[in-house]
Amino acid sequence: MKIKINKLAAQALSLPSEDRAQLAERLVESLENDTIQKLWIVEAKKRRDEVRSGRVKPISGDEALEQVRKLIA
Repeated sequence: MKIKINKLAAQALSLPSEDRAQLAERLVESLENDTIQKLWIVEAKKRRDEVRSGRVKPISGDEALEQVRKLIA
């Protein structure tokens, strides 16, 4: 596997700089999407459990927006 990666990396490095930048962006996005989705699932379950246990009381979207507006005003 390492040889394939080294060969692929050599090919990628031989690309023009604009193409390398586009490739790098795509690779990072692919990693971010997987990681971000996993993190959001963990966060959603944590929040669900906090509401179910009564540790956190949910509020309406309007109330949340009002609180945010007060914080940034």
